[in-house]
Amino acid sequence: MNINMQKKDLKVLVIVPAHNEEKSIGATLEEIKEKAPFVDIIVVNDGSTDATAEIAQRHRVKVLNLPINLGIGGAVQTGFKYAKLKSYDIAIQIDADGQHDPSYIGSLIKPLVEGTADIVIGSRYLDKDPIEAPLIRHMGIKYFSWLTSIIIGYKITDCTSGYRALNSRAIEYFSNNYPVDFPDAEALIMAHKAGLKIVEVPVKFRKRSAGKSSLRSLRLLYYPLKETLAILKLITKKEDH
Repeated sequence: MNINMQKKDLKVLVIVPAHNEEKSIGATLEEIKEKAPFVDIIVVNDGSTDATAEIAQRHRVKVLNLPINLGIGGAVQTGFKYAKLKSYDIAIQIDADGQHDPSYIGSLIKPLVEGTADIVIGSRYLDKDPIEAPLIRHMGIKYFSWLTSIIIGYKITDCTSGYRALNSRAIEYFSNNYPVDFPDAEALIMAHKAGLKIVEVPVKFRKRSAGKSSLRSLRLLYYPLKETLAILKLITKKEDH
């Protein structure tokens, strides 16, 4: 699909949440510009204490500086609020660490343009190549994908993927409703309950080009417990009338 020609009338925004990603943010932004020149880019600087914001500004993209570290949920929702304010048709979330290959942006937004989905997840588990991930993380992804699939009634293979695209309807919803802490599975369940259609497309993930994952040490143990409790609370919550 020739994205440049077919999407010329759409406003597409790439949201890059970043916390202390000075070693990778520059290369990530340049790769997005090279492989998806039709998109606008915004970096949500999530209270970084390094040169993340300065490097992003040197690459001539819009930077929103959060005064404190809100975490991935708060940073991403800030991007959605900006996308809503500026009336973007599509918003794409891409990590600052180089794991997400912008070459897949065309595949990611295709279901949105065709009107067959509101949210598209780039799944590393739909690709035939083996997944390179620590065993405990691999098990966590499988567990939460299974739990999400059971709750929403159709299969999701990679609910923790941060490589996602949303149409204006989903942008509107998530700009007002988004989990603060670990938004992965919880956000998808919320979206499903709100009537949004979710699909997955195959992508390949790469190793981080620099930095460390936010899920490490004690947080890696805390994450599954907190997220499971949040999901249970979500599915037992009575709808407001």
